[in-house]
Amino acid sequence: MKKSAADKLSRDSQTGLNALFYEMKKNRILYLMMLPTIIFLLVNNYLPMLGISLAFLNFKPALGVFGSRFVGLKNFEFFFSTPDFFRITRNTILYNAVYIVLDITVAAFFAIVLNELFNKKLKKLYQSVMIMPFFLSWVVVNYIFFSFLSVDRGFINATVMDWLNLTTDYNWYQEKAPWPFILVFAQLWRYTGYNTIMLYSGLMGIDNSYYEAAFTDGATKWQQIRKITIPLLSPIMIVLFLMLVGRIFFADFGLHYQVTNNSSALYPVTDVLDTYTFRSLRQMGNISMAAAAGFYQAVVGLFIVLAANKLVKQFDPEKSLF
Repeated sequence: MKKSAADKLSRDSQTGLNALFYEMKKNRILYLMMLPTIIFLLVNNYLPMLGISLAFLNFKPALGVFGSRFVGLKNFEFFFSTPDFFRITRNTILYNAVYIVLDITVAAFFAIVLNELFNKKLKKLYQSVMIMPFFLSWVVVNYIFFSFLSVDRGFINATVMDWLNLTTDYNWYQEKAPWPFILVFAQLWRYTGYNTIMLYSGLMGIDNSYYEAAFTDGATKWQQIRKITIPLLSPIMIVLFLMLVGRIFFADFGLHYQVTNNSSALYPVTDVLDTYTFRSLRQMGNISMAAAAGFYQAVVGLFIVLAANKLVKQFDPEKSLF
């Protein structure tokens, strides 16, 4: 009896392998087309993941990975016990939470506005103008903001403050209060165009017959947006939300490092995990601690994505990622 079951399992396995080989042979051209992308992903995305091992070593470049001493969770203990750990974690989560909410809502608003425009030339012009900041380096963005915020020659101090008869020597890079708003504005200014185009592409796929039927039934423009546009746009918005939530522990390094000019006076309100890890690596040269911080970000981000996806799945399984 046992031999018969084993034989059946062996036959089923052989049948499965034959079917797999037949499928690969049949679609060999498609698999060959996929090969460069698979190699790129392996080299660029997966091989570097071996660096995770550095988080558990007292890594010494002279000794290499295999020669460095294994220390277990000591690097994590050091990272979690630093006096700045709570501050940088709080800043990272709060900033990204605000970015996620505003990125989706503001982009959805502009996408709907674009969708309601009938002039195609104006549509293309607005799309081009909105997406231009996305292609600018944060270094360039830093110079743009510096031209506004510079103490002696900045446009705000030299023109706006003077016109309002206010103090013209306000040091923007030493005062913490305005920077949460400046960072949020800079992030929105750079990414809103890209997110808008992505959501707008989803709106273009909505069948006009829905709007024609609603118009025939006497629905107002606001009712059409609320009952047709937003529900049909929600799957893309949820995917965008899950993608952004996955990086809630990964701050935009360029935004928080370049735009702030890395001013130490602003650290209490602008410092995040990425900037703190970079400075620690540059000043102390502790590669293992930097690897531990990166591993911490990745693991927490993974669990947040899983939790968010499960939450979405409970309400609407068809809109979840997996």
